[in-house]
Amino acid sequence: MKKSNISGTDDKRNVNPNWFTGKTWMKVLSEKIKVKDQDIYHVHFEKGSRTKLHQHNGNQMLIGVKGKGSLEIFRKYGTSKNDFKIKRIQKINRNEGDIVHIPAKTLHTHGSIDKKTEFSHIAINILPRKNAIYKTEWYESDFKTKVSEIIK
Repeated sequence: MKKSNISGTDDKRNVNPNWFTGKTWMKVLSEKIKVKDQDIYHVHFEKGSRTKLHQHNGNQMLIGVKGKGSLEIFRKYGTSKNDFKIKRIQKINRNEGDIVHIPAKTLHTHGSIDKKTEFSHIAINILPRKNAIYKTEWYESDFKTKVSEIIK
C-alpha cells in the first residue's frame, strides 16, 4: 500500500506543450502509489489553458479538484485520419467534485473554462485491456469545424 498527496508543487512535471493551448502541469499519481492497471494524473490548467482535441484508446474518468472547467465532446465527419471535419455535440461545465466518464475513442477537449479561472482535475486513464498501453491521439484543430493534422 502506498500513500501520496496531490497538494503542493514539489513533484510537478511540465506536460508536452504541443498538446495544450496554454500553461499546464501535472503530477503522475499512478507512479507515486505504484498502480499498474491505470494511469492516474493530477492535471492543473492555468487560466484559459485546455487540452488540444484528442481521443484515447481506453476509457477515461475526470474528477474535478479545484476551480471551474469544461469538457467538450466532438463528432468526426469524413474518412481521412489527418484532415477531417468536426462538430461540437456537447459541452459540460465542470466544478470541484464533478465526475465525468469519457468512453474510449471519444473526440474531446477539457481544461479551464475561461481566461480568468484555473482548474485542476484527477484524470484516470483506464487501460483498454490487461497489459495494454494506453494511447492518446492528439489533433491540431480550430475547435469548431475542422481538424488539420495529427500532432506527433
